[in-house]
Amino acid sequence: MHLVPHRFPYTVKTRKYRSWNAMAKKTLKKNWNAAPSVTRTEARQEEMAQLDKFYMFPLPVIALVVAVCVVPLTGSSSPYFTYYKHIVLKMDEAVLTVNNDLDTAVSVSWVSEQCYQCLYQQIGIVPAGPSPGQPSSVDFVVTTQHEIALQLNSSLVNQELCRVPFHFGEHGNYSLWVRNINDSSVVNCSLVTLTEPVNSYIPILVAFLIFAGLALVSTIGKTILGLDIVKAALQRMGRSVETERLINSELGSPSRTIAPVTDDILPPPTTPSKRLRSLDTFRGISLVIMVFVNYGGGRYWFFRHQSWNGLTVADLVFPWFVFIMGTSIALSINSLLRMGVTRFSLFKKAVWRSFQLFIIGILIINPNYCQGPLSWSNLRIPGVLQRLAWSYLVVACLDILVAKAHLDINATDAWWIPAVDIFLYWPAWLAVLILETIWLSLTFLLPVPGCPTGYLGPGGIGDMGLYANCTGGAAGFIDRWLFGEKHIYQTPSSRVIYLSHIPYDPEGVLGSINSILMAFLGLQAGKIILHYRDVPRSIISRFLLWGFILGVISTVLTKCSTDEGFIPVNKNLWYELHPCVCGS
Repeated sequence: MHLVPHRFPYTVKTRKYRSWNAMAKKTLKKNWNAAPSVTRTEARQEEMAQLDKFYMFPLPVIALVVAVCVVPLTGSSSPYFTYYKHIVLKMDEAVLTVNNDLDTAVSVSWVSEQCYQCLYQQIGIVPAGPSPGQPSSVDFVVTTQHEIALQLNSSLVNQELCRVPFHFGEHGNYSLWVRNINDSSVVNCSLVTLTEPVNSYIPILVAFLIFAGLALVSTIGKTILGLDIVKAALQRMGRSVETERLINSELGSPSRTIAPVTDDILPPPTTPSKRLRSLDTFRGISLVIMVFVNYGGGRYWFFRHQSWNGLTVADLVFPWFVFIMGTSIALSINSLLRMGVTRFSLFKKAVWRSFQLFIIGILIINPNYCQGPLSWSNLRIPGVLQRLAWSYLVVACLDILVAKAHLDINATDAWWIPAVDIFLYWPAWLAVLILETIWLSLTFLLPVPGCPTGYLGPGGIGDMGLYANCTGGAAGFIDRWLFGEKHIYQTPSSRVIYLSHIPYDPEGVLGSINSILMAFLGLQAGKIILHYRDVPRSIISRFLLWGFILGVISTVLTKCSTDEGFIPVNKNLWYELHPCVCGS
């Protein structure tokens, strides 16, 4: 019964497709009779073009309908809603029924495996059964994004009875039995799956297969068109068409006009500026992921920001943009200097652009709009565009001071030539190293009231709840002292899992220093492209070398661990891109 509504759109699309086909044939027949002066070859070409237009238009529509309809088809496959109509599940949720066969009440608590050293949070109490052999039961809604650990305690003596780690599936129905077996002092906890969960990854898999199929068809088509036999056949067809066109022109086609000769009248066309296609492609990929993430990302966990330590696809968007910005600065300033633009003009342009980004970030792209009309009492001062403005200003000014208009180096036998892209710009490197030293000193040496020195945790229930008001350590303390609690971000991502309750701004002052470093690394990539633009192999080899060096540094600092490293991978402390999602 559930499949009928989902088949209906396909029937409608088929009827429309047939009507479009008939319309195309009728239109072509009318055009053929109305224009007898058109040659036979041109008519065939026009016929094929219009048929392609009518046939190809419904294909993306049909593909979109197939992808959209996969979700309801998948969701309706679970009979769970037939038996538990009183509970309406959302995405990433499942039902857990706890059956208590003991003679005492049981307290049920949980913690996510993503929550490092966190306190268990109570979700409810299951009373004792009314009589032996008649267990009591209570339904709970549990999250399915990550694995969780359930802890069951006796409510009388607060003694742990059992602990059950499990990764629940979306819209699944599970039953947890708590009972005594043989020995009354031993409690057994067993988890049973009553209804299998739905596969929530089918929609994104279908979308991936559709795009992969289109890419495969495009690749095969280009390969076929590149074959010598196909090229020769196309050339022969082109010659026959040209011959027929010349014959018809000699006979005098009324639809043909001879264009006047305009040699040496029009100026030569201007040469378009060359763009770095790899950089534009990288920017386009980042934009696509950014839009997808900002509109929910399908509620998949890897398209959502990590709560604290760790990394997801969504956490890569902002550092990618900052890196691309740094590379663009190197290419743009070098091009302008070669055109004769003065450094002072470039400096004024950088300051003005940074000021515009900062003002737009404060007055227009401000997440506090989600909380009501914007006023000075709740104006958020840090932000995404504000951080981009500061990063652009610092890196652009450094490059304006040290950039070279002409990159030809005569002393090719000098010892520093293998690292020319570094030694030529040593003042900029020195400035960035000083900034990083300031960041390290403030992060790990600044005393924070009520918090351990060098604390990098999320606060809240993390670290066993010992530092609930220490979210972000020195970074959060500096922002709250400098801007005030009402002028920074009010709902950081750490509140989702770690239940932190104090404001923390992921685009704060200390994190902006690392954003400058990220932009400067992008600037260094641009310098490599400029210095070795005629030797692509050298560009690739230097990129690989930089990747290896930075990978070794990150391995040492993180200890290949999410939470145990000296400096963990953490987008809240180092960089962030947080969209304004009202009502979330």
